[in-house]
Amino acid sequence: MNGPTILTLLRVALIPIIVAFTYLPTPFSTWASLAVFLLASATDWLDGYLARRNNQITTLGKLLDPLADKLLVLTAFIVLLERESISGWIAIILIGREMAITGLRSFLAAEGVVLAASRLGKWKMTFQVISLSFLFIDREHEWFRLIGVACLYLALFFSLLSAYFYVRKCWQKLGDKFMAEQGRKGKSNL
Repeated sequence: MNGPTILTLLRVALIPIIVAFTYLPTPFSTWASLAVFLLASATDWLDGYLARRNNQITTLGKLLDPLADKLLVLTAFIVLLERESISGWIAIILIGREMAITGLRSFLAAEGVVLAASRLGKWKMTFQVISLSFLFIDREHEWFRLIGVACLYLALFFSLLSAYFYVRKCWQKLGDKFMAEQGRKGKSNL
């Protein structure tokens, strides 16, 4: 197990701490949950940077990294939904998109195809982290809520756009795989 994979697993390990701080009835708990959320989010950037710099990109890392991202973001959405900091419909769309793309990537992985994160997916994640960060502390100041909600709508836009391109790329990869298999079958019949 390499350093980037350990950082990815650390991101998952920080999720219960975020939840615990969110429910503590102390004055510093919202700021503490934000700090741990930002630390966990920073591991997303750092593990990717280290994997590329040290040439430690692995299939396991390609599968675990987006899963850890989704667990982190989905946890934050559920916590903020319960606190009524975000609307239910937007949480349903964003959570549904995350689950659908995870299922799609898992299906492709079972077919031997790894679908790496796209640039649009990275923009989506960036705006999710920004919006969730402000929404964690939205009760501190009205401006925090407004910035958080605005960034959440940008995250929704990039979520839907990237989902479209993931589905399109999935069909293309499956079509290429099907055509390659048909080509092999045709040669073996000769």
